[in-house]
Amino acid sequence: MQNRPIPLFINPAAGRGRAARRAEPICRLLADSGVACEEIRSAAAGDIECKVFAAASAGADRIIVAGGDGSVHEAVNGILRSASQTALGVIPLGTGNDFAKACSIPLHWEDATRLLAERIRSDVPLRYIDAGRMNDRYFANGAGIGFDAKINRIARDIRLPLGDLVYLVAVFRGVWDGVITPGVRMRYDSTKYDGPVTLVEVCNGASIGGMFQIAPMARNDDGFLDLVFIQPVGRLRIFSLLPQLIKGSHISAPEVTCARVHSVSLIAEGPVPSHLDGEIQPLQTEFQIEILKHSLALL
Repeated sequence: MQNRPIPLFINPAAGRGRAARRAEPICRLLADSGVACEEIRSAAAGDIECKVFAAASAGADRIIVAGGDGSVHEAVNGILRSASQTALGVIPLGTGNDFAKACSIPLHWEDATRLLAERIRSDVPLRYIDAGRMNDRYFANGAGIGFDAKINRIARDIRLPLGDLVYLVAVFRGVWDGVITPGVRMRYDSTKYDGPVTLVEVCNGASIGGMFQIAPMARNDDGFLDLVFIQPVGRLRIFSLLPQLIKGSHISAPEVTCARVHSVSLIAEGPVPSHLDGEIQPLQTEFQIEILKHSLALL
């Protein structure tokens, strides 16, 4: 039994509202497993980040987050902004759960809760993984610029209970609206690219949108980010690439460039959409992205 309850941050809106129904069973299962927790629910976007920052700044040595990739994104920003050594435990309750997949965390909430409780009780050594920073924000799984960010925005507006398929539906809607191909000046490590792109992904984990293996070679503890960018493609080509993106076999396509990098600098010809861990960012023209090696501790 722990001497001090571990802060348990729950996002009731995660998984399109499913997480609200899991809060009480998670707390009960943790308690039955000998892990005392203090439940803290988020009330609005950004709430988890603020509360995690406060807890980490006050000396919490570990926290647990029950939610989706957006909840993890907020928690990671709260921890890294605090410059603390707070360790993070994750119980996936979202739609895509890409971070949980990258960390080999069980996707079923009961399995994840039991495994986390066992690790805490047994005082298993912490795992250290990389994180990334884009401008003044941190990310756990990946940063996207261009078409992918547009797809994330569309997916958020779809309220149907489709699971991972919501991102596939969003792709079809996004392609119907038109494919954006902004001109960019990009530098990654010692390499330069000047020209239009359909999308740029800087990945810490292998998957985005739950089902797309955008960077199948990515590992979030190897000290590298994996850059994947696609040069301009039309509607029909996007549709033909979709099965490859789902399987992760697109990396050999002629329009696709992949590289292991420490940093990426990108300047677009005009404001373009972007996302961090699926969370839409304000329109921007300049992006400075870098790896933060082994900066995040996992329970």
